[in-house]
Amino acid sequence: MEVGNDGVAVLTISNPPVNTLSVAILDDLKDLLTAAMRRVDVRAIVLIGKGGKFSGGFDVNVFKMAHKIGDISIIPDVSIDIFVDRIEDAEKPIVAAIEGPVLGGALELAMACHARIAATKTQLGLPELNLGVIPGSGGTTRLPRLIGLPKALEMLLLSRSITSEDGRKLGLVDAVVPSEELLQVSRQWAVDISETRKPWIRSLHRTDKLCSLDEVHDVLENARKHFEQTGKNMPQYQACLDVIEEGIIHGGYHGVLKESRVFKELVLQDTSKGLVHQFLSQRAIVKVPNVTDIGLTPRPVKKVAIVGGGVLGSGIATALILGNIYVLLKEVDPEYLHKAIKTVEANLQGLVSREKLTHDKAEKALVRLKGVLDYSRFKEVDMIIEASADNISQKQNLFADIEKACLPHCILASNSSTIDLNLVGEKTKLQDQIVGAHFFSPAHVTPLLEIVRIEKTSPQVILDLMTVGKTISKVPVIVGNCTGFAVNRAFFPFSQSAHLLYNQAPDIFDLRGVLTSARNEYKSRFSRRLQDLDGYQAAVATTKEFSLSFPDRTFESPLINLLIKNGRNGKSNGKGYYIYKKESKPRPDSSVLPIIEESRRLTNIMPDGKPISVTDEEIIKMVLFPVVNEACRILDGGIVIRASDLDVASVLGMRFPSYRGGIVFWGDTFGADCIFRSMQKWSEAYGKFFKPSRFLENRAQRGIPLSAPASTSLGRL
Repeated sequence: MEVGNDGVAVLTISNPPVNTLSVAILDDLKDLLTAAMRRVDVRAIVLIGKGGKFSGGFDVNVFKMAHKIGDISIIPDVSIDIFVDRIEDAEKPIVAAIEGPVLGGALELAMACHARIAATKTQLGLPELNLGVIPGSGGTTRLPRLIGLPKALEMLLLSRSITSEDGRKLGLVDAVVPSEELLQVSRQWAVDISETRKPWIRSLHRTDKLCSLDEVHDVLENARKHFEQTGKNMPQYQACLDVIEEGIIHGGYHGVLKESRVFKELVLQDTSKGLVHQFLSQRAIVKVPNVTDIGLTPRPVKKVAIVGGGVLGSGIATALILGNIYVLLKEVDPEYLHKAIKTVEANLQGLVSREKLTHDKAEKALVRLKGVLDYSRFKEVDMIIEASADNISQKQNLFADIEKACLPHCILASNSSTIDLNLVGEKTKLQDQIVGAHFFSPAHVTPLLEIVRIEKTSPQVILDLMTVGKTISKVPVIVGNCTGFAVNRAFFPFSQSAHLLYNQAPDIFDLRGVLTSARNEYKSRFSRRLQDLDGYQAAVATTKEFSLSFPDRTFESPLINLLIKNGRNGKSNGKGYYIYKKESKPRPDSSVLPIIEESRRLTNIMPDGKPISVTDEEIIKMVLFPVVNEACRILDGGIVIRASDLDVASVLGMRFPSYRGGIVFWGDTFGADCIFRSMQKWSEAYGKFFKPSRFLENRAQRGIPLSAPASTSLGRL
């Protein structure tokens, strides 16, 4: 605290790097506010953050600790004690001088003040629902009173942030000024309030932005209907609406009290545990031993060549040009090249139609794309991404050609989804420049980028590709080299388990119903429809690679080949397990049943020739516990740096529900012993596919969480 000649006490938050509101910072704030109120030479107060950042919000690590020990009391309850009693109801005016990302508890702190002066381009938001909770320090009550209920719901329920300029128009911010004028203007504003030249406004007392009670009821009911499907697994949405209603109908103070109580109830629920784990895991993923900690500086990657303009190649091109990177897209003939460019255009138009991108930005992005038919311009590029079909000899020949055409510093990346990169680059001399850049379809939408390193890949190349990933809004996960790498390898057993059940369950469409109804609860992307959407040829190729690498745990079902033989290849020709017609939802195709019966006859794996009887709950476990089992092998082999990296990859790559925390975190909610015993039971009943891994057995015997670091594997990368 520094008190100037103008009688303004400037309280500066200093907790690098983003001035987080830790428990210690909040304790100091309380003490300094008390001291400032007692001093006769202080007539007003300004809150500001050091280094051009007000505050990034409350320290989420405290949530993690509360989850670990099961004690909510370690999270400070500042809602009344500080934000109401010592700030909003203070005897001297308090102005928040805000700048940088002002999120969560930081914005709640600012809203409790009597005015908010913001630097230009300041980001304002309340993203707490992304952590499974609601704002706990008055955010649900003050925000509607400052900007009106409809816009407040948008910011709260969608965790959508706004700029200070928008905040000024809405009434959340009182003035927007250049950064260099922020403190000066804030001081003067505080003086003006103290001398009654500016209004002294307490947010909890405002009602002028609130609509009538009938309108409030209608708006909240519409919101409740919109989020009613998420109620079971995401209770924070309905809870948020209930608290908002309390604050509007019974008054701001009642709203704050209920908000604090509901916040505490939500913190220790499973949803918050999963979402907080996922949030912190994504923050940790950028730390890569022997890459990000050895003083390297990323080299600029301004132009990239992509070899192959299929669905994935075109998607990668779309992602790159949207990230302001120039792209050479190579195809084998004019017809394929024309089709590839049209696909990129369609990708951009799809984003525009969904209001994810403006038409102007789409046009500017397209200028950065150039189609080519040969390698003559490849010496211009900083990176080449091979995006051809997963065929070893084809990829080896491509890499040999690419190496001749590029400069020595050029990064040679493969978008292979399953093939060992040592084989891909076997005929290449620039071994230290070879890396996997595995995008997930659709590449311009799915946020995960799997960066696969072989033994000779240089740390510089890894860092460069990580930087490219960040530039194009991807989350890069560093993984080791093996068949399927981390994500596809971990989730390959899902389709294998499903096929085992297809060939044994009494009714495949009943089975489909169980898996579909559980989609929102356990899975999304890795359902049977994925094969329909990707086409069965891809499934055949993938199965072949896994059967060669992991023959002991690959179930050779004839079903896919029978479907292909029957003229079915999923959505690409309108027929799979489902019937696909334009402008209508896919519907199950009963004519597929005889094909399934033929598959059952050929496999002949039904115990005593009769369909097995399993509960809905057991079906879910039978398709997902094998995924956890394979994840254990990945952890044991050091394919990922941390177990939490695999959790991030499962959520961002396979759309495993974020509120489940990720596949390993979800496994730990059952415990290694439970999963081990289940796998052992199924192995005895249905075969070696379900055999527990050594890692799983070891963790079960020793009572150690699956996510605990393994000294034998940690850091191998």
